[in-house]
Amino acid sequence: MAIGVTPSAVGLRSIRLLAGIENEKLTTLAQQCHWRRFTAGQRVTSRQTGDRDVYVIVGGKVRITAFSAAGRQITFRDIGTGDWFGELAAIDGRFRSADVEALEDSVLASMQPAVVRRLLHEHPAVCDRVLDRLVSVVRDLSDRVFDFSTLGVQNRVHAELLRLAKEAGIERNTARLEPAPKHSEIASKVSTYREQVTREVSTMVKQGLLQRVERALIIPDVARLEQIVAEVRRLT
Repeated sequence: MAIGVTPSAVGLRSIRLLAGIENEKLTTLAQQCHWRRFTAGQRVTSRQTGDRDVYVIVGGKVRITAFSAAGRQITFRDIGTGDWFGELAAIDGRFRSADVEALEDSVLASMQPAVVRRLLHEHPAVCDRVLDRLVSVVRDLSDRVFDFSTLGVQNRVHAELLRLAKEAGIERNTARLEPAPKHSEIASKVSTYREQVTREVSTMVKQGLLQRVERALIIPDVARLEQIVAEVRRLT
């Protein structure tokens, strides 16, 4: 069961969606939010729930997923402190399109649809950020549909590791993924099985595309991996 948290305007200042809103209005908004603390592994919301709130992550990290009727997990993305989710249901009033689980102990504040709509109408910058997010989601899903339809498992694993490298940060053409992503997590993002990811990762290590260093996974030549991914996409 989620634990209540005292409302805090200070906590909302770290939320990118709300950047630029005056302190007085943030204080009022904090009182209008429902504040909760979730432990790692706890369900935040799901497609079966009736809430249509937008959630902001004051601290921690969550994973957005969906499950097939057979129980197979598909992971869309992981998001952390300062980010937000749930805008689709808040805007159109329909059921949620995904489930959300806390990856680590997290503090979240949720806003009801009426509060969100008022924010969008009163603050053009907030509206622009939501529009940018919606466009980004459409583009990302379009890319994933293309990859799933045209690329083999090996190439999808390459593409996902390249995405993780860019997310982690590239320095001198090298990226360090620490802790190393679990093979089951990669599998859930590229629509395959853990065993297939394990085989592909082992092959990439032999090819010099990856290095295992203690708890980390190193991509020693990001440009090389990017070229491989781009070439395959060009040929499909």
